[in-house]
Amino acid sequence: MSGPSDYQPSNPALQWIERRLPIMGLVHSSFVAYPTPRNLNYWWTFGAILSFMLGMQILTGVILAMHYTPHADLAFKSVELIVRDVNFGWLLRNMHAVGASMFFFAVYVHMLRGLYYGSYKEPREVLWILGVIIYLLMMATGFMGYVLPWGQMSFWGATVITNLFSAIPYFGESIVTLLWGGYSVGNPTLNRFFSLHYLLPFLIAGVVVLHVWALHVAGQNNPDGVEPKTEKDTVPFTPHATIKDGFGVACFLLLYAWFIFYMPNYLGDADNYIPANPGVTPPHIVPEWYYLPFYAILRSIPNKLAGVIAMFSAIIVLVFLPWLDAAKTRSSKYRPLAKQFFWIFVVVCILLGYLGAQPPEGIYVIAGRVLTVCYFAYFLIVLPLLSRIETPRPVPNSISEAILTRGGKAVASVMVALVAAGALFLGSLQDARASEGNDRPPGNHWSFAGPFGKFDRGALQRGLKVYKEVCANCHGLSFIAFRNLGDPGGPGYSVAQAAAFASEYKIKDGPNDAGDMFERPGRPADYFPSPFPNEQAARVANGGAAPPDLSLITKARSYGRGFPWFIFDFFTQYQEQGPDYVSAVLQGFEDKVPEGVTIPEGSYYNKYFPGHAIKMPKPLSDGQVTYDDGSPTTVAQYSKDVTTFLMWTAEPHMEARKRLGFQVFVFLIIFAFLMYFTKKKVWRDSH
Repeated sequence: MSGPSDYQPSNPALQWIERRLPIMGLVHSSFVAYPTPRNLNYWWTFGAILSFMLGMQILTGVILAMHYTPHADLAFKSVELIVRDVNFGWLLRNMHAVGASMFFFAVYVHMLRGLYYGSYKEPREVLWILGVIIYLLMMATGFMGYVLPWGQMSFWGATVITNLFSAIPYFGESIVTLLWGGYSVGNPTLNRFFSLHYLLPFLIAGVVVLHVWALHVAGQNNPDGVEPKTEKDTVPFTPHATIKDGFGVACFLLLYAWFIFYMPNYLGDADNYIPANPGVTPPHIVPEWYYLPFYAILRSIPNKLAGVIAMFSAIIVLVFLPWLDAAKTRSSKYRPLAKQFFWIFVVVCILLGYLGAQPPEGIYVIAGRVLTVCYFAYFLIVLPLLSRIETPRPVPNSISEAILTRGGKAVASVMVALVAAGALFLGSLQDARASEGNDRPPGNHWSFAGPFGKFDRGALQRGLKVYKEVCANCHGLSFIAFRNLGDPGGPGYSVAQAAAFASEYKIKDGPNDAGDMFERPGRPADYFPSPFPNEQAARVANGGAAPPDLSLITKARSYGRGFPWFIFDFFTQYQEQGPDYVSAVLQGFEDKVPEGVTIPEGSYYNKYFPGHAIKMPKPLSDGQVTYDDGSPTTVAQYSKDVTTFLMWTAEPHMEARKRLGFQVFVFLIIFAFLMYFTKKKVWRDSH
C-alpha cells in the first residue's frame, strides 16, 4: 500500500540512477507519500522508537565488539577495560546495556497496543506473525548478550537456561552439549554466544524490513479499526507521521538518557560485577526483568518438560492470535468486555513478572500456577468466547467521521501504570537478590549521590590511605593503575604525585636477559599489585576464604531497600546501595554474638553480612590510621572514606558521566519542545 509517487530527481546523475535503480522513488512512495491514517495516536510512535533502538543496539554493539575478547579468562576483564580505558567506552557500554531494557520496554508497549487495537486481524496476519518472530529473535539475542560480560549471573543464567533443552526427549542432552561445546558452560559456549549475538541483530533487521513491507502492503491499523476509504481519512507519512514519530522518539530518549547517565546499574544485577565462578552458585538466579513472566510460567509447573513447553507456548500462542480472536470488530475501543479482559491480562502479566523474581516456594508457586492458567485462558478461552457472545458498540463508517476522544488522561494513567509496573518488577528483583542478613544497612549521605554529585577529593585521598595501610594487606585492586590516581575526576593527584606513589611499590617483572624474574619500582602504567601470588595462596592465608578484589566491590554488592523505597529510588536516582552495604559491613562487627546466633569457628559476627558469619576479622579500629588533614580517626570516618575511594575505583568516570548527562538532557528537552511545536503546526490543518 505504498503511496503514489511523483518523484522525479532534478539532478542528471540522480536521474540516471533512478532510471536503472528506482530506489529514491521507492523511498518516496514508502516513507514520504505513503498514506497514513490521520487518527493515529502516540502509541503508534513506538514503531519508530523500536526502529531507532534497533539501530542504536547494532551501532553500539559493533563498536563494543571491536574491543571485546570472547574468552572465558579475559571476557570479564575486557568489558571493564572497555568501560575504563576506551574513549567514551563507559557511554557505549551503558547505551548498549540500558538499550536492551529500553528495547524490550518499547516492544512490550508495541505488542500490547497491537493486542488492544486488534492489529493482528485480517488482512494483517502476516504482519503480526513477523512481529512475533522478531520478538523471539530479540529474546534469543538478549539472552546471549547477557552472557557475554561473564559475571556470576551471566554464567549461571546461561547454565540454567541452556539446561532447559535437556528436557527434550531423546535429543535434549545432545542439544545442550552442542550449545555448550562440551560438558559444561565454558569458553566454547562463550564463543558460540558471542558469534550468535553479533549475527542475530542483522537477522532481526532483515525481518524488520519484511515487517515494514507487510505493513505497507496491508496498510496501517488505527485506533478505530476501520480502513481508510477516502483521501480525507489519511495524511502523507512525511511530514505528519515523521514529525510525530520524531517527537515520540525525543520523549523516549529522555527516559533512555535518564538510565544511561544517572542510573546505569538500576536495571542490572550486582552479581554480574563478580567474575564468573563455576564453584559458587548465587543464592538467587534471576533473569533480566523482561524475561520474568515467562520464567514464572516455567517454574510454576513441577515437571521440567511441561514447564519448558508452557514457557515457549506462552510466546508461540501469539502466532495463532489472528484465528483465536474471530471478532469482526478490531479495536477494543468499541468492545467493552474485551477492553476489561485486556487490562486484566496486563495485570496478570505484571504479577507473573513479580512472581518470576520471587523464590519458587510457598504461596508464590500457587499464585504462579493460578496466573499461568489465567494467561493461557485469555488466549484460548476468553478471546474465542468473546468473539461469539460480545455485542460491540457501533463502529464509525470512516476515519474522517470518527469522533476521536481526548486520550490525554488515559495516556497519562497508562504511563503511570507502566512506570509503577516497571518499579514493581525492579523492586521485586531487588528483594529477590537482597542480603540474607536480618539487619538492613542504613542509608548514607554520599557526596557523589544524585545527578550533580561529585567525589569529595579529601575523602578519596583519605580512603586511599586507609586502603594502602589496612585493606591492601589482603585485598587487591586489579583494575586500577597508578596513573589513574592523576586522572580527572579522581583523587586529585598530579602526574608526578601518581608516579611517586607508584614508586613506593615493588612490581614483579621479567624475565630479564638472563631469563630470571625480578622486582622493580612501580611505574604509573602498572596496576595495583595483588597481595597474594594466586587465589589458593589467598585462601590459605585467610582461613579458606579468598578476599575479593575491591575494584568493583561497591557495584558487586547490594541489598533490597523494599517497598516503597525502590519506587522513590527511581525518581530520586538513588543507587548507592553498594556503598551503603560496604560501609555498613565495615562498621557491623560486634564482639558479643546475640543469643540464638551460632558463628562457626574461625568466623566473626557481623550484623550486616549475609548469614552474619564472616571470615574477615574486624579490619578497622579507632586511631588505626593517622589523617594529616585533621579529620576524625574513627571507624565511622574510615569506613566512609574508604568506601568513597572504592566507589571511585568502581566508577572512575562517574563525574564525566553526570556532567555529559546534564548537557544531553538540556539538549533533549529543547529538542523535544521544538519537535512538539513543529508537530502542532504541521497537524493544525489536518485536525
